[in-house]
Amino acid sequence: MTVLLTRLSSFGAVLAVVAMALGMVVFGRPAEAQNTAFRQSIAEAAAKDTALAAFYQARDYKPLWTGAQDSGRRNALMAALKGAADHGLPVARYDAATLTAAFKAVRSERDRGALDVEMSRVFLQYAQDIQSGALVPQQIDGGIVRELPRRDRLAQITAFAKSTPASFLKALPPKSPEYARMMKEKLRLERLLGSGGWGPKVAASALAPGQSGTQVVQLRNRLIAMGYMQRSAAQTYDAAMQKAVQLFQFDNGIAADGTAGEATLIEINREPVERLQSVIVSMERLRWMNKDLGDRYIWVNQADFTAQIVDKGKVTFETRAVVGKNAEDQRSPEFSDVMEFMVVNPSWSVPRSITTKEYLPLLKQNPNAAGHLSIIDASGRTIPRSSINFDAYTAANFPYAMRQPPSDGNALGLVKFMFPNQWNIYLHDTPQKALFAKEVRAFSHGCIRLNDPFDFAYALLSRQSADPKATFKSALDTGAESVISLIEPVPVHLVYFTAFSTSKGRMNFRRDVYGRDARLFAALSKAGVELRSVQG
Repeated sequence: MTVLLTRLSSFGAVLAVVAMALGMVVFGRPAEAQNTAFRQSIAEAAAKDTALAAFYQARDYKPLWTGAQDSGRRNALMAALKGAADHGLPVARYDAATLTAAFKAVRSERDRGALDVEMSRVFLQYAQDIQSGALVPQQIDGGIVRELPRRDRLAQITAFAKSTPASFLKALPPKSPEYARMMKEKLRLERLLGSGGWGPKVAASALAPGQSGTQVVQLRNRLIAMGYMQRSAAQTYDAAMQKAVQLFQFDNGIAADGTAGEATLIEINREPVERLQSVIVSMERLRWMNKDLGDRYIWVNQADFTAQIVDKGKVTFETRAVVGKNAEDQRSPEFSDVMEFMVVNPSWSVPRSITTKEYLPLLKQNPNAAGHLSIIDASGRTIPRSSINFDAYTAANFPYAMRQPPSDGNALGLVKFMFPNQWNIYLHDTPQKALFAKEVRAFSHGCIRLNDPFDFAYALLSRQSADPKATFKSALDTGAESVISLIEPVPVHLVYFTAFSTSKGRMNFRRDVYGRDARLFAALSKAGVELRSVQG
């Protein structure tokens, strides 16, 4: 495949060549022979693709792109391919330049038939990529187990053939306001790259209010270039600079104390190209979720360490969250499911991986270790520790489970929120409240801990109870494990966005704690996504 042509000005002349090929006689052959050759070429070229074979068979092998009447369809697709780079898509995958060259090279009906099928193939690839993502995420990172909203390919091209082409193609990208804001930011960053970026970095490890000098001037200039400060000649870290730093910190998930400490300066010194990569990956992630998220849904952004309840597109509740450690088998996965109930005063059935990897070695050293946990056999009976020779077992053959009964000190706290899934991931309370004061909150074994679980429960119950606090408290006060079902189950989306915006369009960026965005951008680059700088 050749490199994507950025200009398709020769396309009109190419169509003239195609028009000649559509005449009653080409190279002296009668029209019937031409038609037979064209149909045979279509059938052969489409044979390896079930959807295209069925599509062309259903339309009696008539052309979709190369007929004299197909110019509107051709032009619409070429215009869409020309704009693919604006969406951060791998433009080389569609190779508009090769399509243009193929039109020029048409010399027979067999050529035209093969070209018609190739155009259809490119259309389907582009339509799939811009509608539901260019990557299959789980092939890049096993922690991303999202079901992509892929459309049936036969239904897709059949609908397109009956549509107004330009309108059909325009409707494929996500229609969410967030996608539009990400695309706007992408184009802004590309222009910024073309004009030189944000200027020199700040050559300091930390700066504080009251300081002055060259490094403070560097900080001032950087903040001005980023849009956080008005132009100023001040060389002192004054109140205006402190306010600008606070706003920057807020937009980047850093404690907003107005002091440019190490973490703040690391983020301030990031280059526009790094932010552009984050935005491109976020656009890809939004394409993976190009579907109805729900009238009410729960949105857990692992990179932001927050959990939200969203009603009709507006955040109605938000709390801090702790997510999985950045360690093998402990990172929180990305997926969507449906929350069905909450368990009040839960017992904690310790996952086997934790039982065998963390507790069994302790029990071998001291059978009375982790005394807050009961040892349970396969029948659910509590087994005295004195009757077990822990040294006789390995992680592979340990026949017991461990469980913690309901209590204030239970690892799950006093409530857990369940959306049953194969990874045994859920949201829950925790007695370890101090962790919520940290900026980077990746400490769990994968589940999501909530800073305000009771308020979260009240918000969920508000749609089914006139007094949600009383409903919850009546179950809590029993001290016994009990279940409160959600009359209206709520979709849950566990996501990972390092670039996102507020409802007012203000951009936010977060650290790539799990390194997932780096892996995804590398995969996008390999597929053909290119970083652009735009002059002017």
